[in-house]
Amino acid sequence: MLHVQDMHFRYGDFPVLSGVSFSVGKGELCGLFGPNGSGKTTLFKCCLRFLRAEQGIVRMHGEDTSQCSIERLARLVAYVPQEHKPPFPYLVREVVLMGRTPHLGGFFGVRRRDREIAMDALATLEISDLADRPYSQLSGGQRQMVLMARAIAQDTPVLFLDEPTSALDFQNQMRIWEIMRDIAGEGKTILACSHDPNHVAWFCDRVVVVGEGVVVAEGHPEDAISEVVLEEIYQNICSVRTLDGVQMVMPRCVVERNKKLKGDRPSHDVPLARAWSGAETGS
Repeated sequence: MLHVQDMHFRYGDFPVLSGVSFSVGKGELCGLFGPNGSGKTTLFKCCLRFLRAEQGIVRMHGEDTSQCSIERLARLVAYVPQEHKPPFPYLVREVVLMGRTPHLGGFFGVRRRDREIAMDALATLEISDLADRPYSQLSGGQRQMVLMARAIAQDTPVLFLDEPTSALDFQNQMRIWEIMRDIAGEGKTILACSHDPNHVAWFCDRVVVVGEGVVVAEGHPEDAISEVVLEEIYQNICSVRTLDGVQMVMPRCVVERNKKLKGDRPSHDVPLARAWSGAETGS
């Protein structure tokens, strides 16, 4: 469904992407993971033709995107940026309805069905109560969820999401990732950029790890989000543990501090507690 081959890009004399290649299948949620400055957002922009790559091929839904019109590309892929500052105080329902633009045409313009799809997208994210509020007056997290609704309303086979949960609280982060899993379950392909290794390990079907403009690892999260890979991109700061069968990335300093605290804890703590309990009951 999504195939990127030998992508190269540079800003002036500084190389940002150096031969990036990977594929994502239909119905897969793929995490694009890596440190700041590794080229993730630039890769998005090259794939979406916001930037012109030096070389490389991008295929979506079997089509070479370099041969697609802007209108056709808008029917293939929806994009949720990290940040979006509206030039006008559109209502939320209007912003989400803009996602239907690639499907509009003819004399009649916006149809009742388009409006229904937009409202259904708001309902999916449980933000229908924002429909009549000015988009410009929302918090950063609320705007992020509205942009997600717009992408859902666009109804494309591929979605590109750049840090879709960065401005959200923990509850809404989990909600968005679960919604992304549901969307992928409907057969759509999602490439979601994230700085959180746990998010991609918990929710993604596959992961592409980038560092300094190259693919460092690719595959199942258990393989791609490993201590070996994390050490390569973050040096010696991450420890990978498994809790109840769930992979967890933790700061190594926290693991070491926890070990030290356990080692410093007096061995008579538990017997004292038991003795106190016995004294309370008269035993």
